Amino acid sequence: MQRTDFGDMACSIARTLDVAGEPWSPLIIRDVWTGIVRFDELQRDLGISRKVLTERLAWLVGHGVLERRQYSERPPRYEYGLTAKGLELTEVLMAISAWGDRWTAGEAGPPVLLRHRACGEHVHAEIRCSHCGELLHGDEVDVVEGPGARP
Repeated sequence: MQRTDFGDMACSIARTLDVAGEPWSPLIIRDVWTGIVRFDELQRDLGISRKVLTERLAWLVGHGVLERRQYSERPPRYEYGLTAKGLELTEVLMAISAWGDRWTAGEAGPPVLLRHRACGEHVHAEIRCSHCGELLHGDEVDVVEGPGARP
């Protein structure tokens, strides 16, 4: 069975899912963001097979989300870092985490907290209007065709 190519859809959500929507990809991005940057560390933290991790890392590097940096010549070893494109995806992960904290954390509470370096306070992600700064909620937003819409 062939997978649908979301990258060809005229939808920014579908195109984003094409790059980072496979279930392991956001978790790899999360780990690299939090400082787990070497292959063996990623594999150990995620409990993922070497084959799948190799494929996912190659995919994310190929799509400009991660960059590979050599840290040892003999033997050749690499670590991974977020590109600007990848770092921006962490904002999506913060929004997913805020939803998960609210709806799936249970009585134990959130498994991690986010602390804003500038003020030192614990925070959660909020989506705001880029024009007026008000909080955005799905029931208060209209979706209209943009310049990249297909006829």
